[in-house]
Amino acid sequence: MSRLKAEAALAANTVIWGATFVLVKAALGGVSPVLFLALRFTLAAAALAVLFRGSWRRRFTWRAARAGVLAGTFLFSGYLLQTLGLRLTTAPKSAFLTGLTSVMVPLLGSLVYRTRPQISELAGVLVATAGLALMSLPEGIGAITKGDLLTVLCAVAFALYIVTLGHFSEQMSFEILSVTQVAAAAALALSLLAWVEKPRLEWQPAVVYAILITGLLATALAFTIQAWAMQYTTSTRTALIFMLEPVVAWITSYWIAGEGLSGRAAVGAALILGGVLLVELKPLQFRLHRSI
Repeated sequence: MSRLKAEAALAANTVIWGATFVLVKAALGGVSPVLFLALRFTLAAAALAVLFRGSWRRRFTWRAARAGVLAGTFLFSGYLLQTLGLRLTTAPKSAFLTGLTSVMVPLLGSLVYRTRPQISELAGVLVATAGLALMSLPEGIGAITKGDLLTVLCAVAFALYIVTLGHFSEQMSFEILSVTQVAAAAALALSLLAWVEKPRLEWQPAVVYAILITGLLATALAFTIQAWAMQYTTSTRTALIFMLEPVVAWITSYWIAGEGLSGRAAVGAALILGGVLLVELKPLQFRLHRSI
């Protein structure tokens, strides 16, 4: 039951994250990318510091803080690459390329921890990857842009983040992990701000809404849920659940901004959902060895 609740919470995260792609793309017209990330993560870190101030005093350890900083470094790297890429590609395409995270998690996990996923998980990854290819590359490899490449690199960073969090989440307080990872991301954004870009900020409604929603819901709430939920499920299952995120992004982008993908994207979406179900229903029960 704990795993069911945890995975339902992770699925709710995908709805929050998927809905923010079009919101962030609109906001980037009024704020520079690194400044946006600095504001987003600083707001989230402040909110979590207040929320978990009691747990911070009781459960803080330097080992948990170091784990949070490592996770936060990968987290910030992923969001920086994703935000830079989002300026140069469409919101749905960015979301589906970010979905490659789910393909990379079991592969990176196998390399880092010398473990392998279940057969059902591998099959789900392959089916979902085929769906991503249909949705993200409707015109072939030649259609890949600089924004697409940045987004693929962001998927690598997010995969490293999930593997890292999965490794530490069962060993230490999720409250400390939540605060330290978000605080580390905020510190990295602030440290890069002075020399990576010329900060630009226009207090447009789209910018304000994006900062508030991504800071409080898509970061403070969502990453706390993830740190808690990964105590009860595996990194590979988490990554496959997150394959639902680009489907949500596709729907919201089309509904809000009229920004969609080609007709064959429906087949890709069906394959992605099929990959998720393959992992969740586990029709192939034979286990090679321990899951990631």
